[in-house]
Amino acid sequence: MDYMKLLKRANDLKPKNISSGERFEIPEADIIYSGNKTIITNFGKIASSLRREKKHISKYLFKELAAPGDISGNELVILSKIPRSMIRKKISSYVKEFVLCPQCGKPDTKIIKESGMVYLKCEACGARKFLRKV
Repeated sequence: MDYMKLLKRANDLKPKNISSGERFEIPEADIIYSGNKTIITNFGKIASSLRREKKHISKYLFKELAAPGDISGNELVILSKIPRSMIRKKISSYVKEFVLCPQCGKPDTKIIKESGMVYLKCEACGARKFLRKV
């Protein structure tokens, strides 16, 4: 076989969807609007991928978006119409503050409550960061 045929065959055999190489990706929020409500339908998936409690993330979002709401199963219902871009921005800021390690930048962290203090402990490098109350 000549070179061009081999090259074409190799291109045909390679996988079509090549990921960015990152093992940590935040799922895109699936948002629907119902009247004056904003509903994040995949909220449970987002919480599990971030390895955080739904209650903690929702409390942060309600406070940051200045809107009340409730968790309904795996959905987050916000009792106000919030733009998609604002929700994405607030989820990203949550990840920076409460998920990613400030030292190594890895998402392998846990929120630990000890003697009245709440801090983020990195399982990869061992760093600790005290967290503000949500």
